Amino acid sequence: MRNLLRRSLSGLIFVFLFVSAILYSKESFVILTAIFAGISIWEFHKIIHFKSLASYLFFAAAVFLLLKNSDNYAVVGILGINIISSLFLSYQLISKKEISYQDDRSKMGLTIRYIVFSFCFLVLIPFQGDQYNAATILSILLLIWTNDSFAFIVGKNFGKRKLFVSISPKKTIEGFFGGLIFSIATGYLISIYVTNYSLINWIVIAVIVSVIGTIGDLVESKFKRQANIKDSGTIMPGHGGILDRFDSLLFVAPFVYLYINFII
Repeated sequence: MRNLLRRSLSGLIFVFLFVSAILYSKESFVILTAIFAGISIWEFHKIIHFKSLASYLFFAAAVFLLLKNSDNYAVVGILGINIISSLFLSYQLISKKEISYQDDRSKMGLTIRYIVFSFCFLVLIPFQGDQYNAATILSILLLIWTNDSFAFIVGKNFGKRKLFVSISPKKTIEGFFGGLIFSIATGYLISIYVTNYSLINWIVIAVIVSVIGTIGDLVESKFKRQANIKDSGTIMPGHGGILDRFDSLLFVAPFVYLYINFII
Protein backbone atom coordinates (compact mmCIF):
# COMPACT_ATOMS: atom_id res chain seq x y z
CA MET A 1 0.00 0.00 0.00
CA ARG A 2 2.82 2.39 0.89
CA ASN A 3 4.59 1.67 -2.42
CA LEU A 4 1.36 2.37 -4.32
CA LEU A 5 0.97 5.73 -2.55
CA ARG A 6 4.59 6.66 -3.30
CA ARG A 7 4.19 5.69 -6.94
CA SER A 8 0.92 7.63 -7.26
CA LEU A 9 2.33 10.73 -5.56
CA SER A 10 5.52 10.86 -7.64
CA GLY A 11 3.51 10.27 -10.80
CA LEU A 12 1.09 13.09 -9.98
CA ILE A 13 3.95 15.48 -9.22
CA PHE A 14 5.60 14.66 -12.55
CA VAL A 15 2.35 15.16 -14.48
CA PHE A 16 1.56 18.39 -12.63
CA LEU A 17 5.01 19.86 -13.30
CA PHE A 18 5.07 18.91 -16.98
CA VAL A 19 1.50 19.98 -17.76
CA SER A 20 1.92 23.24 -15.82
CA ALA A 21 5.12 24.06 -17.72
CA ILE A 22 3.42 23.35 -21.05
CA LEU A 23 0.43 25.55 -20.24
CA TYR A 24 2.32 28.41 -18.57
CA SER A 25 4.48 29.46 -21.52
CA LYS A 26 6.66 28.22 -24.34
CA GLU A 27 9.73 29.22 -22.32
CA SER A 28 8.73 27.15 -19.28
CA PHE A 29 8.01 24.16 -21.56
CA VAL A 30 11.42 24.40 -23.24
CA ILE A 31 13.27 24.92 -19.94
CA LEU A 32 11.61 22.01 -18.11
CA THR A 33 12.00 19.70 -21.11
CA ALA A 34 15.69 20.68 -21.25
CA ILE A 35 16.03 19.77 -17.56
CA PHE A 36 14.36 16.42 -18.22
CA ALA A 37 16.71 15.94 -21.18
CA GLY A 38 19.76 16.61 -19.01
CA ILE A 39 18.62 14.06 -16.41
CA SER A 40 17.82 11.52 -19.13
CA ILE A 41 21.25 11.97 -20.72
CA TRP A 42 22.86 11.42 -17.30
CA GLU A 43 20.77 8.28 -16.70
CA PHE A 44 21.54 6.92 -20.17
CA HIS A 45 25.25 7.57 -19.65
CA LYS A 46 25.05 5.41 -16.53
CA ILE A 47 23.31 2.63 -18.46
CA ILE A 48 26.01 2.51 -21.15
CA HIS A 49 28.88 3.35 -18.75
CA PHE A 50 29.87 6.61 -20.39
CA LYS A 51 31.05 9.91 -18.92
CA SER A 52 31.05 13.06 -21.03
CA LEU A 53 29.83 16.64 -20.84
CA ALA A 54 29.72 16.92 -24.62
CA SER A 55 26.24 15.36 -24.86
CA TYR A 56 24.72 18.12 -22.71
CA LEU A 57 26.46 20.86 -24.68
CA PHE A 58 25.40 19.26 -27.96
CA PHE A 59 21.77 19.17 -26.82
CA ALA A 60 21.80 22.84 -25.75
CA ALA A 61 23.35 23.92 -29.05
CA ALA A 62 21.05 21.73 -31.16
CA VAL A 63 17.84 22.94 -29.47
CA PHE A 64 18.90 26.59 -29.79
CA LEU A 65 19.78 26.26 -33.48
CA LEU A 66 16.67 24.23 -34.39
CA LEU A 67 14.30 26.63 -32.61
CA LYS A 68 15.90 29.56 -34.40
CA ASN A 69 16.01 27.81 -37.79
CA SER A 70 13.14 25.31 -37.77
CA ASP A 71 12.62 25.53 -41.55
CA ASN A 72 16.12 24.81 -42.80
CA TYR A 73 17.87 21.76 -44.20
CA ALA A 74 19.56 21.02 -40.87
CA VAL A 75 16.19 19.99 -39.42
CA VAL A 76 15.60 17.60 -42.31
CA GLY A 77 19.07 16.09 -41.94
CA ILE A 78 18.83 15.64 -38.18
CA LEU A 79 15.30 14.25 -38.50
CA GLY A 80 16.50 11.74 -41.08
CA ILE A 81 19.38 10.61 -38.86
CA ASN A 82 17.05 10.34 -35.85
CA ILE A 83 14.45 8.25 -37.68
CA ILE A 84 17.00 5.96 -39.35
CA SER A 85 18.64 5.40 -35.95
CA SER A 86 15.25 4.60 -34.39
CA LEU A 87 14.44 2.15 -37.18
CA PHE A 88 17.81 0.46 -36.73
CA LEU A 89 17.24 0.15 -32.97
CA SER A 90 13.82 -1.34 -33.76
CA TYR A 91 15.48 -3.85 -36.09
CA GLN A 92 17.98 -4.80 -33.37
CA LEU A 93 15.07 -5.27 -30.96
CA ILE A 94 13.01 -7.44 -33.31
CA SER A 95 15.98 -9.46 -34.55
CA LYS A 96 17.15 -9.92 -30.93
CA LYS A 97 20.60 -8.57 -31.77
CA GLU A 98 22.62 -6.96 -29.00
CA ILE A 99 22.93 -3.18 -29.27
CA SER A 100 26.66 -2.55 -29.56
CA TYR A 101 28.43 0.45 -27.99
CA GLN A 102 31.97 -0.63 -27.22
CA ASP A 103 34.03 2.56 -27.28
CA ASP A 104 33.48 6.19 -26.26
CA ARG A 105 32.94 7.29 -29.84
CA SER A 106 30.09 4.84 -30.41
CA LYS A 107 28.58 5.70 -27.01
CA MET A 108 28.63 9.40 -27.86
CA GLY A 109 26.99 8.78 -31.24
CA LEU A 110 24.34 6.57 -29.67
CA THR A 111 23.54 9.16 -26.99
CA ILE A 112 23.17 11.90 -29.60
CA ARG A 113 21.01 9.87 -31.98
CA TYR A 114 18.84 8.16 -29.36
CA ILE A 115 18.47 10.79 -26.61
CA VAL A 116 19.64 14.22 -27.80
CA PHE A 117 17.96 14.33 -31.23
CA SER A 118 14.73 12.80 -29.88
CA PHE A 119 14.48 15.44 -27.15
CA CYS A 120 15.12 18.12 -29.78
CA PHE A 121 12.05 17.03 -31.76
CA LEU A 122 10.01 16.68 -28.59
CA VAL A 123 10.76 20.38 -27.99
CA LEU A 124 9.88 21.28 -31.59
CA ILE A 125 6.51 19.46 -31.80
CA PRO A 126 4.31 22.30 -30.43
CA PHE A 127 6.00 24.97 -32.55
CA GLN A 128 4.52 25.81 -35.95
CA GLY A 129 6.73 28.59 -37.25
CA ASP A 130 6.61 31.30 -34.57
CA GLN A 131 3.41 29.93 -33.05
CA TYR A 132 3.42 27.80 -29.89
CA ASN A 133 0.48 25.38 -29.60
CA ALA A 134 0.32 23.84 -26.12
CA ALA A 135 -2.71 21.73 -27.09
CA THR A 136 -0.63 19.74 -29.59
CA ILE A 137 1.98 18.50 -27.12
CA LEU A 138 -0.67 17.96 -24.42
CA SER A 139 -2.64 15.81 -26.86
CA ILE A 140 0.45 13.72 -27.64
CA LEU A 141 1.05 13.23 -23.91
CA LEU A 142 -2.59 12.23 -23.40
CA LEU A 143 -2.26 9.63 -26.17
CA ILE A 144 0.94 8.27 -24.62
CA TRP A 145 -0.63 8.01 -21.16
CA THR A 146 -3.81 6.45 -22.58
CA ASN A 147 -1.82 3.83 -24.48
CA ASP A 148 0.36 2.95 -21.48
CA SER A 149 -2.56 2.84 -19.05
CA PHE A 150 -4.91 0.70 -21.13
CA ALA A 151 -2.12 -1.58 -22.36
CA PHE A 152 -1.45 -2.30 -18.68
CA ILE A 153 -5.14 -2.65 -17.70
CA VAL A 154 -6.12 -4.86 -20.64
CA GLY A 155 -2.92 -6.88 -20.42
CA LYS A 156 -3.30 -7.50 -16.70
CA ASN A 157 -6.92 -8.61 -16.97
CA PHE A 158 -7.04 -10.33 -20.36
CA GLY A 159 -3.44 -10.83 -21.47
CA LYS A 160 -2.40 -14.41 -22.28
CA ARG A 161 0.07 -14.17 -25.16
CA LYS A 162 3.39 -12.48 -24.49
CA LEU A 163 4.42 -9.64 -26.79
CA PHE A 164 8.19 -9.73 -26.27
CA VAL A 165 8.91 -12.03 -23.36
CA SER A 166 12.72 -11.85 -23.61
CA ILE A 167 12.71 -8.08 -23.03
CA SER A 168 9.51 -7.28 -21.13
CA PRO A 169 7.80 -10.39 -19.71
CA LYS A 170 4.70 -8.49 -18.54
CA LYS A 171 3.72 -7.01 -21.91
CA THR A 172 1.10 -8.97 -23.84
CA ILE A 173 -0.35 -8.90 -27.35
CA GLU A 174 -3.81 -8.33 -25.87
CA GLY A 175 -2.46 -5.39 -23.87
CA PHE A 176 -0.85 -3.92 -26.99
CA PHE A 177 -4.13 -3.99 -28.93
CA GLY A 178 -6.02 -2.68 -25.89
CA GLY A 179 -3.70 0.31 -25.76
CA LEU A 180 -4.02 0.81 -29.53
CA ILE A 181 -7.83 0.72 -29.54
CA PHE A 182 -8.19 3.14 -26.62
CA SER A 183 -5.56 5.44 -28.15
CA ILE A 184 -7.58 5.62 -31.37
CA ALA A 185 -10.73 6.36 -29.34
CA THR A 186 -8.83 9.11 -27.51
CA GLY A 187 -7.60 10.46 -30.85
CA TYR A 188 -11.25 10.76 -31.91
CA LEU A 189 -12.11 12.69 -28.73
CA ILE A 190 -9.07 14.95 -29.15
CA SER A 191 -10.14 15.81 -32.71
CA ILE A 192 -13.39 17.27 -31.35
CA TYR A 193 -11.62 19.76 -29.09
CA VAL A 194 -8.22 20.27 -30.79
CA THR A 195 -9.08 21.23 -34.34
CA ASN A 196 -5.66 22.12 -35.72
CA TYR A 197 -5.64 18.63 -37.32
CA SER A 198 -8.50 16.63 -38.83
CA LEU A 199 -10.08 13.51 -37.35
CA ILE A 200 -8.16 11.26 -39.75
CA ASN A 201 -4.87 12.95 -38.86
CA TRP A 202 -5.47 12.57 -35.12
CA ILE A 203 -6.28 8.89 -35.61
CA VAL A 204 -3.06 8.42 -37.61
CA ILE A 205 -1.13 10.24 -34.86
CA ALA A 206 -2.79 7.97 -32.26
CA VAL A 207 -1.65 4.88 -34.19
CA ILE A 208 1.89 6.27 -34.49
CA VAL A 209 1.98 7.01 -30.76
CA SER A 210 0.66 3.58 -29.79
CA VAL A 211 2.81 1.44 -32.10
CA ILE A 212 6.05 3.46 -32.06
CA GLY A 213 5.65 4.25 -28.37
CA THR A 214 5.44 0.54 -27.51
CA ILE A 215 8.59 -0.12 -29.52
CA GLY A 216 10.33 2.76 -27.72
CA ASP A 217 9.41 1.27 -24.36
CA LEU A 218 10.84 -2.09 -25.43
CA VAL A 219 14.04 -0.54 -26.83
CA GLU A 220 14.76 1.20 -23.53
CA SER A 221 14.00 -2.07 -21.71
CA LYS A 222 16.55 -3.77 -23.97
CA PHE A 223 19.21 -1.23 -22.98
CA LYS A 224 18.44 -1.83 -19.32
CA ARG A 225 18.43 -5.61 -19.73
CA GLN A 226 21.84 -5.47 -21.43
CA ALA A 227 23.09 -3.36 -18.49
CA ASN A 228 21.40 -5.76 -16.03
CA ILE A 229 19.42 -3.02 -14.27
CA LYS A 230 15.71 -2.61 -13.57
CA ASP A 231 15.28 1.18 -13.82
CA SER A 232 17.21 4.02 -15.45
CA GLY A 233 17.30 5.88 -12.13
CA THR A 234 15.62 6.45 -8.77
CA ILE A 235 14.48 10.07 -9.05
CA MET A 236 10.80 9.06 -9.21
CA PRO A 237 9.88 6.64 -6.39
CA GLY A 238 7.90 3.72 -7.74
CA HIS A 239 8.52 4.72 -11.36
CA GLY A 240 12.30 4.68 -11.73
CA GLY A 241 14.12 7.40 -13.61
CA ILE A 242 13.10 10.25 -15.88
CA LEU A 243 14.22 8.24 -18.91
CA ASP A 244 11.79 5.51 -17.85
CA ARG A 245 8.98 8.11 -18.11
CA PHE A 246 10.15 9.42 -21.48
CA ASP A 247 11.14 6.19 -23.26
CA SER A 248 7.94 5.97 -25.35
CA LEU A 249 7.62 9.71 -25.91
CA LEU A 250 11.22 10.08 -27.11
CA PHE A 251 10.85 7.31 -29.68
CA VAL A 252 7.54 8.78 -30.87
CA ALA A 253 8.69 12.42 -31.12
CA PRO A 254 10.59 12.36 -34.46
CA PHE A 255 7.87 10.29 -36.17
CA VAL A 256 5.08 12.61 -35.01
CA TYR A 257 7.18 15.63 -36.03
CA LEU A 258 7.71 14.07 -39.47
CA TYR A 259 3.99 13.43 -39.89
CA ILE A 260 2.66 16.83 -38.79
CA ASN A 261 5.33 18.87 -40.60
CA PHE A 262 6.06 16.93 -43.82
CA ILE A 263 3.14 14.58 -44.50
CA ILE A 264 -0.05 16.38 -43.50
